[in-house]
Amino acid sequence: MEIILIILYAFFLLFIFAYSIMQLSLALAYSKQKKAVKKTSCSMEGKEWPRVTIQLPVYNELYVVERLLASIAEMDYDKSKLDIQLLDDSTDESFEVAAVKVKELQALGFDISHIQRPERKGYKAGALAYGMQRIKGEFIAIFDADFVPDPLFLIKTIPHFYASDDIGVVQTRWQHLNKNYSFLTKLQAFALDAHFTVEQVGRNALGHFINFNGTAGVWRKTCIEDAGGWQSDTITEDLDLSYRAQMKGWKFTYLEDVLSPAELPAEMNSLKNQQFRWTKGAAECAVKNLPKVMRTKQLDWKTKVHAAFHLLNSFVFICIFCTSMLSVPVLLIKHNFEGYDSIFKLASVFVSSFLILSYFYWLSMSHSEKGGIKSLLKFIVRFPLFLSVSMGLSLHNSIAVIEGYIGRKTPFVRTPKFALEEKSGTWANKKYRAFKVNPLTIIEVFITLYFLAAIGYAIYLGDYGLLPFHVMLTVGFGVVSFYSVKHTQMS
Repeated sequence: MEIILIILYAFFLLFIFAYSIMQLSLALAYSKQKKAVKKTSCSMEGKEWPRVTIQLPVYNELYVVERLLASIAEMDYDKSKLDIQLLDDSTDESFEVAAVKVKELQALGFDISHIQRPERKGYKAGALAYGMQRIKGEFIAIFDADFVPDPLFLIKTIPHFYASDDIGVVQTRWQHLNKNYSFLTKLQAFALDAHFTVEQVGRNALGHFINFNGTAGVWRKTCIEDAGGWQSDTITEDLDLSYRAQMKGWKFTYLEDVLSPAELPAEMNSLKNQQFRWTKGAAECAVKNLPKVMRTKQLDWKTKVHAAFHLLNSFVFICIFCTSMLSVPVLLIKHNFEGYDSIFKLASVFVSSFLILSYFYWLSMSHSEKGGIKSLLKFIVRFPLFLSVSMGLSLHNSIAVIEGYIGRKTPFVRTPKFALEEKSGTWANKKYRAFKVNPLTIIEVFITLYFLAAIGYAIYLGDYGLLPFHVMLTVGFGVVSFYSVKHTQMS
Protein backbone atom coordinates (compact mmCIF):
# COMPACT_ATOMS: atom_id res chain seq x y z
CA MET A 1 0.00 0.00 0.00
CA GLU A 2 2.79 2.45 0.86
CA ILE A 3 4.41 1.81 -2.54
CA ILE A 4 1.13 2.57 -4.34
CA LEU A 5 0.72 5.80 -2.38
CA ILE A 6 4.28 6.87 -3.16
CA ILE A 7 3.84 6.10 -6.89
CA LEU A 8 0.63 8.14 -7.02
CA TYR A 9 2.25 10.97 -5.09
CA ALA A 10 5.22 10.96 -7.48
CA PHE A 11 2.96 10.89 -10.56
CA PHE A 12 0.98 13.96 -9.52
CA LEU A 13 4.16 15.81 -8.56
CA LEU A 14 5.69 14.90 -11.92
CA PHE A 15 2.73 16.34 -13.83
CA ILE A 16 2.92 19.58 -11.82
CA PHE A 17 6.64 19.76 -12.59
CA ALA A 18 6.06 19.14 -16.32
CA TYR A 19 3.32 21.79 -16.33
CA SER A 20 5.68 24.28 -14.69
CA ILE A 21 8.29 23.57 -17.40
CA MET A 22 5.70 24.46 -20.05
CA GLN A 23 4.94 27.67 -18.16
CA LEU A 24 8.67 28.43 -18.05
CA SER A 25 8.90 28.10 -21.84
CA LEU A 26 6.03 30.58 -22.20
CA ALA A 27 7.70 32.95 -19.73
CA LEU A 28 10.95 32.86 -21.69
CA ALA A 29 9.09 33.42 -24.97
CA TYR A 30 7.21 36.34 -23.42
CA SER A 31 10.39 37.90 -22.09
CA LYS A 32 12.07 37.56 -25.48
CA GLN A 33 9.04 39.04 -27.24
CA LYS A 34 8.98 42.07 -24.93
CA LYS A 35 12.65 42.78 -25.61
CA ALA A 36 12.28 42.49 -29.37
CA VAL A 37 11.62 45.61 -31.39
CA LYS A 38 8.66 44.60 -33.47
CA LYS A 39 6.82 46.90 -35.82
CA THR A 40 3.63 45.71 -37.39
CA SER A 41 1.75 47.55 -40.08
CA CYS A 42 -2.00 47.45 -39.75
CA SER A 43 -3.07 50.66 -41.43
CA MET A 44 -6.44 50.97 -43.12
CA GLU A 45 -5.08 53.53 -45.57
CA GLY A 46 -6.58 52.91 -48.99
CA LYS A 47 -9.03 50.35 -47.58
CA GLU A 48 -12.70 50.66 -46.81
CA TRP A 49 -13.76 49.99 -43.24
CA PRO A 50 -15.89 46.82 -43.20
CA ARG A 51 -19.34 46.21 -41.77
CA VAL A 52 -19.10 44.86 -38.23
CA THR A 53 -21.64 43.08 -36.05
CA ILE A 54 -21.40 43.38 -32.27
CA GLN A 55 -22.95 40.47 -30.37
CA LEU A 56 -23.89 40.95 -26.72
CA PRO A 57 -25.03 37.67 -25.13
CA VAL A 58 -26.78 38.37 -21.79
CA TYR A 59 -28.86 36.46 -19.26
CA ASN A 60 -30.50 38.17 -16.26
CA GLU A 61 -28.00 41.04 -16.02
CA LEU A 62 -30.13 43.61 -14.21
CA TYR A 63 -27.20 45.57 -12.78
CA VAL A 64 -24.91 45.84 -15.81
CA VAL A 65 -26.93 45.56 -19.04
CA GLU A 66 -27.55 49.32 -19.28
CA ARG A 67 -23.87 50.03 -18.67
CA LEU A 68 -22.94 47.59 -21.42
CA LEU A 69 -25.32 49.14 -23.97
CA ALA A 70 -24.21 52.66 -23.06
CA SER A 71 -20.57 51.73 -23.67
CA ILE A 72 -21.41 50.17 -27.04
CA ALA A 73 -23.19 53.39 -28.02
CA GLU A 74 -19.88 55.21 -27.44
CA MET A 75 -18.09 53.01 -29.98
CA ASP A 76 -16.14 55.14 -32.45
CA TYR A 77 -17.28 53.56 -35.71
CA ASP A 78 -19.45 54.52 -38.65
CA LYS A 79 -23.06 53.77 -37.61
CA SER A 80 -23.96 52.80 -41.16
CA LYS A 81 -21.45 49.94 -40.97
CA LEU A 82 -22.32 48.76 -37.49
CA ASP A 83 -25.11 46.49 -36.36
CA ILE A 84 -25.65 45.38 -32.78
CA GLN A 85 -27.33 42.23 -31.50
CA LEU A 86 -28.43 42.08 -27.88
CA LEU A 87 -28.86 38.31 -27.54
CA ASP A 88 -31.07 38.38 -24.47
CA ASP A 89 -32.05 35.12 -22.78
CA SER A 90 -33.27 36.93 -19.65
CA THR A 91 -36.20 35.65 -17.65
CA ASP A 92 -36.50 38.55 -15.19
CA GLU A 93 -37.06 42.32 -15.27
CA SER A 94 -33.65 42.93 -16.83
CA PHE A 95 -35.27 42.15 -20.20
CA GLU A 96 -37.60 45.15 -19.86
CA VAL A 97 -34.74 47.36 -18.64
CA ALA A 98 -32.71 46.37 -21.71
CA ALA A 99 -35.70 46.89 -24.02
CA VAL A 100 -36.01 50.53 -22.92
CA LYS A 101 -32.32 51.15 -23.56
CA VAL A 102 -32.45 49.44 -26.95
CA LYS A 103 -35.32 51.72 -28.04
CA GLU A 104 -33.27 54.74 -26.95
CA LEU A 105 -30.37 53.63 -29.13
CA GLN A 106 -32.64 52.87 -32.07
CA ALA A 107 -34.01 56.42 -31.81
CA LEU A 108 -30.41 57.68 -32.01
CA GLY A 109 -29.94 55.87 -35.30
CA PHE A 110 -28.23 52.67 -34.17
CA ASP A 111 -28.97 49.46 -36.03
CA ILE A 112 -29.61 47.40 -32.91
CA SER A 113 -31.80 44.32 -32.48
CA HIS A 114 -33.14 42.98 -29.19
CA ILE A 115 -33.23 39.24 -29.83
CA GLN A 116 -34.79 36.65 -27.54
CA ARG A 117 -34.85 33.00 -28.55
CA PRO A 118 -38.03 30.98 -28.15
CA GLU A 119 -36.01 28.39 -26.18
CA ARG A 120 -32.78 28.86 -24.19
CA LYS A 121 -31.07 25.85 -25.72
CA GLY A 122 -27.29 25.61 -25.66
CA TYR A 123 -26.85 28.58 -23.30
CA LYS A 124 -24.30 31.15 -24.53
CA ALA A 125 -23.14 29.04 -27.48
CA GLY A 126 -26.76 28.59 -28.54
CA ALA A 127 -27.40 32.34 -28.31
CA LEU A 128 -24.35 33.14 -30.44
CA ALA A 129 -25.33 30.50 -32.99
CA TYR A 130 -28.88 31.89 -33.11
CA GLY A 131 -27.50 35.37 -33.72
CA MET A 132 -25.25 34.06 -36.52
CA GLN A 133 -28.39 33.46 -38.61
CA ARG A 134 -28.94 37.23 -38.66
CA ILE A 135 -25.37 38.45 -38.99
CA LYS A 136 -24.88 41.45 -41.30
CA GLY A 137 -21.19 42.07 -40.69
CA GLU A 138 -18.05 40.59 -42.18
CA PHE A 139 -16.51 40.66 -38.70
CA ILE A 140 -18.13 39.89 -35.33
CA ALA A 141 -17.11 41.52 -32.04
CA ILE A 142 -18.36 39.82 -28.86
CA PHE A 143 -18.71 41.30 -25.38
CA ASP A 144 -20.05 39.73 -22.21
CA ALA A 145 -22.40 41.74 -20.02
CA ASP A 146 -19.78 42.90 -17.52
CA PHE A 147 -17.52 44.57 -20.10
CA VAL A 148 -17.11 48.28 -20.79
CA PRO A 149 -15.18 48.33 -24.07
CA ASP A 150 -12.88 51.13 -25.17
CA PRO A 151 -14.64 53.43 -27.71
CA LEU A 152 -11.66 52.83 -30.03
CA PHE A 153 -11.92 49.05 -29.73
CA LEU A 154 -12.90 48.43 -33.37
CA ILE A 155 -10.48 51.03 -34.68
CA LYS A 156 -7.65 49.23 -32.86
CA THR A 157 -8.63 45.65 -33.77
CA ILE A 158 -10.20 45.55 -37.26
CA PRO A 159 -7.04 46.66 -39.16
CA HIS A 160 -5.17 43.56 -37.93
CA PHE A 161 -7.39 41.33 -40.05
CA TYR A 162 -5.94 42.94 -43.16
CA ALA A 163 -2.42 41.77 -42.32
CA SER A 164 -3.35 38.35 -43.72
CA ASP A 165 -6.44 36.63 -45.09
CA ASP A 166 -5.98 33.72 -42.68
CA ILE A 167 -6.37 35.85 -39.52
CA GLY A 168 -9.52 34.44 -37.94
CA VAL A 169 -9.52 36.14 -34.52
CA VAL A 170 -8.13 39.26 -32.92
CA GLN A 171 -8.23 38.96 -29.12
CA THR A 172 -7.59 41.82 -26.69
CA ARG A 173 -6.42 41.81 -23.08
CA TRP A 174 -8.88 42.02 -20.20
CA GLN A 175 -8.52 44.92 -17.81
CA HIS A 176 -10.22 45.06 -14.42
CA LEU A 177 -12.81 47.65 -13.40
CA ASN A 178 -12.70 46.61 -9.74
CA LYS A 179 -9.20 45.19 -9.24
CA ASN A 180 -8.79 46.91 -5.87
CA TYR A 181 -12.33 46.26 -4.63
CA SER A 182 -11.30 43.49 -2.21
CA PHE A 183 -8.70 40.91 -1.29
CA LEU A 184 -10.49 38.45 -3.58
CA THR A 185 -10.50 40.68 -6.65
CA LYS A 186 -6.80 41.50 -6.18
CA LEU A 187 -5.93 37.79 -6.27
CA GLN A 188 -8.08 37.22 -9.36
CA ALA A 189 -6.43 40.12 -11.16
CA PHE A 190 -3.03 38.71 -10.21
CA ALA A 191 -3.90 35.35 -11.82
CA LEU A 192 -5.69 36.70 -14.90
CA ASP A 193 -2.94 39.20 -15.66
CA ALA A 194 -0.48 36.32 -15.97
CA HIS A 195 -2.76 34.55 -18.44
CA PHE A 196 -3.36 37.69 -20.50
CA THR A 197 0.32 38.61 -20.63
CA VAL A 198 2.72 35.70 -20.28
CA GLU A 199 0.52 32.85 -21.52
CA GLN A 200 -1.28 34.50 -24.41
CA VAL A 201 1.71 36.47 -25.69
CA GLY A 202 4.07 33.53 -25.13
CA ARG A 203 1.93 31.06 -27.08
CA ASN A 204 1.28 33.58 -29.84
CA ALA A 205 4.98 34.43 -30.14
CA LEU A 206 5.90 30.74 -30.43
CA GLY A 207 3.24 30.15 -33.07
CA HIS A 208 1.24 27.79 -30.84
CA PHE A 209 -2.51 27.69 -30.28
CA ILE A 210 -4.06 30.43 -28.17
CA ASN A 211 -7.71 30.85 -27.32
CA PHE A 212 -10.42 33.39 -27.84
CA ASN A 213 -11.40 34.31 -24.29
CA GLY A 214 -15.14 34.33 -24.86
CA THR A 215 -15.36 38.12 -25.01
CA ALA A 216 -13.42 41.28 -25.92
CA GLY A 217 -12.35 39.84 -29.25
CA VAL A 218 -13.33 39.92 -32.91
CA TRP A 219 -13.99 36.97 -35.21
CA ARG A 220 -13.95 36.82 -38.98
CA LYS A 221 -17.38 35.47 -39.89
CA THR A 222 -15.99 33.00 -42.45
CA CYS A 223 -13.64 31.59 -39.79
CA ILE A 224 -16.55 30.70 -37.51
CA GLU A 225 -18.42 29.09 -40.39
CA ASP A 226 -15.40 27.17 -41.66
CA ALA A 227 -14.64 25.81 -38.16
CA GLY A 228 -18.15 24.42 -37.77
CA GLY A 229 -19.83 27.27 -35.92
CA TRP A 230 -20.70 27.65 -32.24
CA GLN A 231 -21.35 24.31 -30.56
CA SER A 232 -22.86 23.75 -27.12
CA ASP A 233 -21.49 20.29 -26.27
CA THR A 234 -18.95 21.95 -23.95
CA ILE A 235 -19.51 24.84 -21.53
CA THR A 236 -16.40 26.67 -22.76
CA GLU A 237 -17.58 27.20 -26.30
CA ASP A 238 -14.86 29.82 -26.81
CA LEU A 239 -11.97 27.39 -26.21
CA ASP A 240 -13.67 24.71 -28.29
CA LEU A 241 -14.21 26.92 -31.35
CA SER A 242 -10.69 28.35 -30.96
CA TYR A 243 -9.13 24.90 -31.31
CA ARG A 244 -11.39 23.82 -34.16
CA ALA A 245 -10.55 27.01 -36.06
CA GLN A 246 -6.78 26.74 -35.53
CA MET A 247 -6.79 23.08 -36.55
CA LYS A 248 -8.37 24.32 -39.79
CA GLY A 249 -5.37 26.57 -40.35
CA TRP A 250 -6.76 29.89 -39.12
CA LYS A 251 -4.37 32.22 -37.28
CA PHE A 252 -5.11 34.21 -34.14
CA THR A 253 -3.66 37.62 -33.28
CA TYR A 254 -3.32 38.70 -29.67
CA LEU A 255 -3.09 42.41 -28.75
CA GLU A 256 -1.63 42.80 -25.27
CA ASP A 257 -1.71 46.58 -25.43
CA VAL A 258 -5.41 46.87 -26.31
CA LEU A 259 -7.27 46.79 -23.00
CA SER A 260 -10.92 45.82 -22.48
CA PRO A 261 -12.20 46.64 -18.97
CA ALA A 262 -14.46 44.15 -17.18
CA GLU A 263 -15.77 43.37 -13.70
CA LEU A 264 -14.28 40.67 -11.49
CA PRO A 265 -16.56 38.61 -9.20
CA ALA A 266 -16.24 39.96 -5.68
CA GLU A 267 -18.17 37.19 -3.90
CA MET A 268 -16.55 33.80 -3.20
CA ASN A 269 -19.45 31.64 -4.34
CA SER A 270 -19.69 33.56 -7.62
CA LEU A 271 -15.96 33.01 -8.12
CA LYS A 272 -16.45 29.31 -7.43
CA ASN A 273 -19.18 29.12 -10.08
CA GLN A 274 -16.89 30.80 -12.59
CA GLN A 275 -13.97 28.52 -11.73
CA PHE A 276 -16.20 25.45 -11.96
CA ARG A 277 -17.38 26.45 -15.42
CA TRP A 278 -13.90 27.26 -16.71
CA THR A 279 -12.23 24.11 -15.37
CA LYS A 280 -15.03 21.74 -16.36
CA GLY A 281 -15.25 23.30 -19.81
CA ALA A 282 -11.50 22.95 -20.32
CA ALA A 283 -11.76 19.26 -19.40
CA GLU A 284 -14.64 18.79 -21.86
CA CYS A 285 -12.61 20.50 -24.59
CA ALA A 286 -9.63 18.24 -23.85
CA VAL A 287 -11.79 15.15 -24.32
CA LYS A 288 -13.28 16.56 -27.52
CA ASN A 289 -10.26 18.17 -29.16
CA LEU A 290 -7.00 16.74 -27.82
CA PRO A 291 -7.18 13.49 -29.86
CA LYS A 292 -7.88 15.59 -32.98
CA VAL A 293 -4.90 17.83 -32.25
CA MET A 294 -2.62 14.81 -31.92
CA ARG A 295 -3.87 13.43 -35.25
CA THR A 296 -3.46 16.71 -37.16
CA LYS A 297 -0.44 16.13 -39.41
CA GLN A 298 0.05 19.82 -40.24
CA LEU A 299 1.04 20.60 -36.63
CA ASP A 300 4.61 20.20 -35.39
CA TRP A 301 5.35 18.27 -32.20
CA LYS A 302 6.06 21.40 -30.14
CA THR A 303 2.65 22.84 -30.93
CA LYS A 304 1.04 19.52 -30.04
CA VAL A 305 2.85 19.36 -26.69
CA HIS A 306 1.87 22.91 -25.79
CA ALA A 307 -1.70 22.26 -26.92
CA ALA A 308 -1.83 19.16 -24.72
CA PHE A 309 -0.76 21.08 -21.61
CA HIS A 310 -3.06 23.96 -22.57
CA LEU A 311 -6.08 21.67 -22.82
CA LEU A 312 -5.04 19.67 -19.75
CA ASN A 313 -4.24 22.67 -17.56
CA SER A 314 -7.34 22.06 -15.41
CA PHE A 315 -5.94 18.60 -14.58
CA VAL A 316 -3.42 20.48 -12.43
CA PHE A 317 -6.18 20.98 -9.84
CA ILE A 318 -6.59 17.22 -9.51
CA CYS A 319 -2.82 16.92 -9.12
CA ILE A 320 -2.76 19.64 -6.46
CA PHE A 321 -5.63 18.16 -4.50
CA CYS A 322 -4.33 14.57 -4.64
CA THR A 323 -0.76 15.61 -3.81
CA SER A 324 -2.09 17.63 -0.89
CA MET A 325 -4.21 14.83 0.55
CA LEU A 326 -1.48 12.24 0.00
CA SER A 327 1.20 14.39 1.62
CA VAL A 328 0.03 13.48 5.13
CA PRO A 329 0.12 9.66 4.57
CA VAL A 330 3.49 10.17 2.88
CA LEU A 331 4.75 11.90 6.00
CA LEU A 332 3.56 8.90 8.05
CA ILE A 333 5.27 6.46 5.67
CA LYS A 334 8.51 8.36 5.91
CA HIS A 335 8.62 7.96 9.69
CA ASN A 336 7.19 4.45 10.02
CA PHE A 337 8.88 2.57 7.18
CA GLU A 338 12.59 2.28 6.63
CA GLY A 339 14.27 2.55 3.25
CA TYR A 340 12.29 5.45 1.76
CA ASP A 341 14.49 8.35 2.85
CA SER A 342 16.38 8.59 -0.45
CA ILE A 343 13.11 8.65 -2.43
CA PHE A 344 11.77 11.55 -0.37
CA LYS A 345 15.02 13.43 -0.85
CA LEU A 346 14.60 13.12 -4.62
CA ALA A 347 11.11 14.62 -4.29
CA SER A 348 12.71 17.86 -3.11
CA VAL A 349 13.60 18.59 -6.74
CA PHE A 350 9.99 19.64 -7.19
CA VAL A 351 10.72 22.75 -5.16
CA SER A 352 11.83 23.96 -8.58
CA SER A 353 8.14 23.99 -9.62
CA PHE A 354 7.52 26.66 -7.01
CA LEU A 355 10.52 28.67 -8.21
CA ILE A 356 9.47 28.43 -11.86
CA LEU A 357 5.94 29.58 -11.09
CA SER A 358 7.39 32.40 -8.99
CA TYR A 359 9.31 33.61 -12.03
CA PHE A 360 6.25 33.17 -14.27
CA TYR A 361 3.99 35.33 -12.10
CA TRP A 362 6.69 37.85 -11.21
CA LEU A 363 7.32 38.40 -14.92
CA SER A 364 3.65 39.27 -15.36
CA MET A 365 3.46 41.54 -12.32
CA SER A 366 6.74 43.32 -13.03
CA HIS A 367 5.58 44.24 -16.54
CA SER A 368 2.12 45.39 -15.43
CA GLU A 369 3.37 47.38 -12.44
CA LYS A 370 6.80 48.34 -13.81
CA GLY A 371 8.75 46.48 -11.12
CA GLY A 372 10.49 48.28 -8.27
CA ILE A 373 10.86 47.50 -4.56
CA LYS A 374 7.20 48.26 -3.84
CA SER A 375 6.07 45.78 -6.48
CA LEU A 376 8.52 43.17 -5.21
CA LEU A 377 7.22 43.46 -1.65
CA LYS A 378 3.65 43.23 -2.92
CA PHE A 379 4.59 40.13 -4.92
CA ILE A 380 6.24 38.44 -1.92
CA VAL A 381 2.93 38.70 -0.08
CA ARG A 382 0.51 38.13 -2.95
CA PHE A 383 2.10 35.15 -4.71
CA PRO A 384 2.05 32.70 -1.75
CA LEU A 385 -1.46 33.90 -0.88
CA PHE A 386 -2.58 33.33 -4.48
CA LEU A 387 -1.10 29.81 -4.45
CA SER A 388 -2.78 29.09 -1.12
CA VAL A 389 -6.23 30.12 -2.34
CA SER A 390 -5.69 28.18 -5.58
CA MET A 391 -4.94 25.13 -3.44
CA GLY A 392 -8.04 25.87 -1.40
CA LEU A 393 -10.14 25.75 -4.58
CA SER A 394 -8.58 22.46 -5.68
CA LEU A 395 -11.32 20.17 -4.34
CA HIS A 396 -14.09 22.26 -5.89
CA ASN A 397 -12.27 22.50 -9.23
CA SER A 398 -11.21 18.83 -9.21
CA ILE A 399 -14.87 17.80 -9.08
CA ALA A 400 -15.51 20.06 -12.08
CA VAL A 401 -12.63 18.50 -14.03
CA ILE A 402 -13.77 14.94 -13.28
CA GLU A 403 -17.31 15.82 -14.41
CA GLY A 404 -15.81 17.20 -17.62
CA TYR A 405 -13.76 14.06 -18.29
CA ILE A 406 -16.62 11.63 -17.67
CA GLY A 407 -19.11 13.69 -19.67
CA ARG A 408 -21.53 14.56 -16.87
CA LYS A 409 -23.76 17.37 -18.08
CA THR A 410 -24.82 20.13 -15.71
CA PRO A 411 -26.62 23.45 -16.27
CA PHE A 412 -24.60 26.50 -17.30
CA VAL A 413 -24.25 28.62 -14.16
CA ARG A 414 -23.25 32.15 -15.05
CA THR A 415 -21.20 34.48 -12.89
CA PRO A 416 -23.44 37.30 -11.56
CA LYS A 417 -22.14 40.85 -11.82
CA PHE A 418 -23.19 43.87 -9.78
CA ALA A 419 -21.69 46.97 -11.49
CA LEU A 420 -18.75 47.17 -9.09
CA GLU A 421 -15.98 49.60 -10.00
CA GLU A 422 -12.79 50.03 -7.98
CA LYS A 423 -14.03 50.20 -4.37
CA SER A 424 -17.53 51.49 -5.09
CA GLY A 425 -20.79 49.55 -5.17
CA THR A 426 -21.99 46.54 -3.23
CA TRP A 427 -23.31 43.06 -3.96
CA ALA A 428 -24.97 42.55 -0.58
CA ASN A 429 -28.77 42.21 -0.68
CA LYS A 430 -28.76 41.97 -4.47
CA LYS A 431 -30.30 39.35 -6.70
CA TYR A 432 -28.35 36.43 -8.18
CA ARG A 433 -25.87 35.98 -5.30
CA ALA A 434 -25.73 32.78 -3.25
CA PHE A 435 -27.75 32.74 -0.01
CA LYS A 436 -27.18 29.11 1.01
CA VAL A 437 -23.98 27.32 2.01
CA ASN A 438 -22.99 24.61 -0.45
CA PRO A 439 -22.49 21.22 1.31
CA LEU A 440 -19.06 21.02 -0.32
CA THR A 441 -18.02 23.94 1.88
CA ILE A 442 -18.46 21.72 4.96
CA ILE A 443 -15.96 19.27 3.48
CA GLU A 444 -13.56 22.16 2.88
CA VAL A 445 -13.83 23.05 6.56
CA PHE A 446 -12.87 19.49 7.56
CA ILE A 447 -9.96 19.55 5.10
CA THR A 448 -8.74 22.75 6.76
CA LEU A 449 -8.71 20.88 10.09
CA TYR A 450 -6.96 17.93 8.40
CA PHE A 451 -4.02 20.10 7.36
CA LEU A 452 -3.99 21.92 10.67
CA ALA A 453 -3.51 18.51 12.30
CA ALA A 454 -0.75 17.76 9.80
CA ILE A 455 1.07 20.91 10.94
CA GLY A 456 0.85 19.76 14.55
CA TYR A 457 2.06 16.27 13.64
CA ALA A 458 5.05 17.64 11.71
CA ILE A 459 6.05 19.79 14.68
CA TYR A 460 5.69 16.75 16.97
CA LEU A 461 7.98 14.71 14.69
CA GLY A 462 10.41 17.57 14.19
CA ASP A 463 10.08 17.10 10.41
CA TYR A 464 9.56 20.46 8.74
CA GLY A 465 10.01 19.48 5.09
CA LEU A 466 6.28 19.62 4.27
CA LEU A 467 5.41 22.24 6.87
CA PRO A 468 5.31 25.27 4.47
CA PHE A 469 3.11 23.24 2.10
CA HIS A 470 0.70 22.32 4.88
CA VAL A 471 0.59 25.88 6.18
CA MET A 472 -0.38 27.12 2.71
CA LEU A 473 -3.03 24.42 2.42
CA THR A 474 -4.48 25.29 5.82
CA VAL A 475 -4.63 28.97 4.87
CA GLY A 476 -6.06 28.21 1.41
CA PHE A 477 -8.86 25.88 2.46
CA GLY A 478 -9.52 28.05 5.50
CA VAL A 479 -9.90 31.21 3.41
CA VAL A 480 -12.09 29.52 0.79
CA SER A 481 -14.43 27.89 3.32
CA PHE A 482 -14.57 31.00 5.52
CA TYR A 483 -15.57 33.34 2.70
CA SER A 484 -17.92 30.75 1.19
CA VAL A 485 -19.90 30.86 4.43
CA LYS A 486 -19.44 34.56 5.21
CA HIS A 487 -20.58 35.73 1.79
CA THR A 488 -23.87 33.86 2.07
CA GLN A 489 -24.60 35.63 5.36
CA MET A 490 -23.76 39.21 4.32
CA SER A 491 -26.59 41.69 4.00
